[in-house]
Amino acid sequence: MLDGMSEPLSMDDVHDIAMALPEVTLGTSWGEKPTYKVRDKGFIILRGPQKDAVDPETGELMDDVIRIVVPTDEDKQALVESDGPWFTTDHFRSDASVLIRARDLPQLDYIELVEVITDAWARMAPKKLVKQHLG
Repeated sequence: MLDGMSEPLSMDDVHDIAMALPEVTLGTSWGEKPTYKVRDKGFIILRGPQKDAVDPETGELMDDVIRIVVPTDEDKQALVESDGPWFTTDHFRSDASVLIRARDLPQLDYIELVEVITDAWARMAPKKLVKQHLG
């Protein structure tokens, strides 16, 4: 997707945006969960089913939850309180990260997704690398 407006957002967009950032690799963490990392520090983790994330409609464990770190607790609060699909759970109460389901990515616009992922990368990347990339 070139302009980000042609099709609903998907995990392909998450992958493309993350991998376009400097020094990003796709590895694993948290018990072999797929994780986008910058210099071995994870900033996006594909969680899979966890006891803390239950679909309120079905009662089933959510199997498509994505954890994305955010720069500050204020950023987390702003996203979670927005009209968007961002949420958190008690497990992440004291963690500067937000959750989103892959199925809810189409509710975002491309620019917002780029900003959230870039901010996550910048939080975990070395300051010198961030400065080189973002100025």
